[in-house]
Amino acid sequence: MTERTTSSRWVQSIVQALTLAGLDCPRLFHELHLDYDALDDPEARFPQDGITRLWYRAVELTGDPAIGLRMAQVIRPAAMHVVGYALMSSGTLREGFARLLRYQRIIAEGAELGMIETGEGCVLSLRIHGDALPPARQAAEGALASLLAFCRWLTDTPIVPLQVRLQSAAPADLAPYRDLFAAPLCFGAEQDALVFGNADLDRPLPSANEALALVHDRFAGDYLARFASDRLSHETRQILCRLLPQGEPKKEAVARMLNLSARTFQRRLQEEGTSFQVLLDETRRTLARQYLAQPELRLLEIAYLLGFSDPSNFFRAFKRWFGTTPKAFRAGD
Repeated sequence: MTERTTSSRWVQSIVQALTLAGLDCPRLFHELHLDYDALDDPEARFPQDGITRLWYRAVELTGDPAIGLRMAQVIRPAAMHVVGYALMSSGTLREGFARLLRYQRIIAEGAELGMIETGEGCVLSLRIHGDALPPARQAAEGALASLLAFCRWLTDTPIVPLQVRLQSAAPADLAPYRDLFAAPLCFGAEQDALVFGNADLDRPLPSANEALALVHDRFAGDYLARFASDRLSHETRQILCRLLPQGEPKKEAVARMLNLSARTFQRRLQEEGTSFQVLLDETRRTLARQYLAQPELRLLEIAYLLGFSDPSNFFRAFKRWFGTTPKAFRAGD
């Protein structure tokens, strides 16, 4: 079973929200063994359980169970990758929500959106699926808060949902929820959801652009197709990042972690146009560049973090990758 992942763009918004709460996110990422530098890579993705641990730890450090609602303060189209721009260019919110459902896997694979039409409007539901860890309530609350804030920003209208449904139990302090949603709240619901009225759903969007919407549809479709075709390669890179500090990973061990035989693993990587050795080399090269940007890390430490038991092998590999030595690379020579 492969890990679900979340786009770095969405994680970046989580980080901005946690920073508003006073947390030192670079330090927090280091503590949780998450790659903070990957936030700058729009194509990077984070493991779902890693983000779940991030929410758990944030609540533990701040004592604020409503911390997820802070995402409403930082949400922008880029947080949803190309999906945010596709929603912006839609004719109405109803049309935009249809696109959101179609492409939401780009934002987060662990999120499952649904839309049920009612006589008064529609119920936009959200279900977060965990991997090894049960999802944090802050993930769902942050997503609903962000979506509502984005809709208000997009329409330049203080949209008030007909109802906000939350699976979590009612907190001791309801004020943050009342202040943000300004709508009837239902805690202990069967699913997390926002209920919108027809007037809001069918109001023309100021940013509507049919031609741009089609362009964004194509970009989103291409991304999903590429993401699906490179899925095993992506999972392999993530596992390699976790295993390298323990020594050079073996193909058979990685295959077992993916519940594949070594032969099937090799064949499927070949179908994606790559191999285990190529992915190992590429992952080490990418991490080497990131580690060298951290002046507190000594070259010997970097060698071991990249799984080289003999530092001389690291120096030879680095010369092959970049045509220079790690010391010269770090100095900018």
